[in-house]
Amino acid sequence: MPVFYPVVGAIQYFYVFFIEPILYARAMTTSSSEDQRHGPGRVLTLNHDLQLDSGQTLTDVQIAYETYGCLNEQKNNTLWICHALTMDQYVASNQPVTGKPGWWSRLIGPGRVFDTRKYFIVCANVLGSCMGSTGPKEINPATGRHWGMDFPVITLRDMVRAQIALLDHMQIPAVLCVIGGSMGGMQALEWAADYGDRVHSVISIASTARHSAQNIAFHEVGRQAIMADPHWRGGDYYGQDDQPRTGLAVARMAAHITYMSEEGLTRRFDRRLQSKEDFSFGFDADFQVESYLRHQGISFVERFDANSYLYITRAMDYFDIAEERSQKLGGVYSGSTTHFCLISFDSDWLYPTEESRIIARALNAAMVPVSFCELSSPHGHDSFLLECPDMDRILDGFVSARYRERAGS
Repeated sequence: MPVFYPVVGAIQYFYVFFIEPILYARAMTTSSSEDQRHGPGRVLTLNHDLQLDSGQTLTDVQIAYETYGCLNEQKNNTLWICHALTMDQYVASNQPVTGKPGWWSRLIGPGRVFDTRKYFIVCANVLGSCMGSTGPKEINPATGRHWGMDFPVITLRDMVRAQIALLDHMQIPAVLCVIGGSMGGMQALEWAADYGDRVHSVISIASTARHSAQNIAFHEVGRQAIMADPHWRGGDYYGQDDQPRTGLAVARMAAHITYMSEEGLTRRFDRRLQSKEDFSFGFDADFQVESYLRHQGISFVERFDANSYLYITRAMDYFDIAEERSQKLGGVYSGSTTHFCLISFDSDWLYPTEESRIIARALNAAMVPVSFCELSSPHGHDSFLLECPDMDRILDGFVSARYRERAGS
């Protein structure tokens, strides 16, 4: 017995670091000539047109995505992660522009909540974004120029249609769980509404079933800030030395306030001065919170596209699960066998707990299996991106339970 544990450890080490990469490479080899790249920087070009809610059609659609872990032989271990407005597909990889770790790196990897030794994890850059998927900064194949504002207005349903096309390309019949926070949670709800037979379970975190008037109002402030920037040029700024950096930075600053709570701002900054002993009696950044917001705005413009911000916020404003289908919310999921898990935070005033309760009540009324939990956090809406042991336990428990169900079926 004293020799057993070291031997087991050595076997596990050999498997994880030598055998698993080989299996992963074999599992991800495809016969398609459209996608021969593996690992970081994967891009799929669809071989069919994508129909949009607006009635328009996109051709040669590209979907940039990342994968982690290994698809099993049964193809029933896929976790599909949907990203939020300003996030990207680099959920657990270093972001190529900033060099920073992926936005959910703490959750993904061997032995972590989303264990890559057990699950196959996919995260795709949404349609309309600026990290490789087709969007306003990409080239319009019909003109050979950047799309700019000629790009068609899209919806979250359009984003999900593109993701389903990627799922089809991977030849995965159904996913174990679709997971997302904020706009990612909205996409997860869209997955279950339109493709319930391909979604075993859903986790929607700090999200909502519809965008409220307040949500739309905040987005409009950001859009107007961008469009008022003289360097925006009606969206035709690509290749120019001057970009609409100021407008995009202000939009980010306004939005970032909604991601935090009053308690969180007070704890972190209160009224403390920024490298000063007294007021400057001017309009420089006297307060630490001012300096922080300016930093957020400046750093954001280095990695995001102004036109993409316009299009994605508009897609979020159009979002209303029930209205899109001319049904009551419960009716959208009536008869669904998808398992739902809803998580909210008590300090989130962007998508407050009541928004999740509305979804939970509707699912209960439709007799759809749903779990709901409100967690306490001082960090506001951004809590789902930060260290939160209670959320981690819920994610682990819910996904593990669904995994056992699938393994037994």
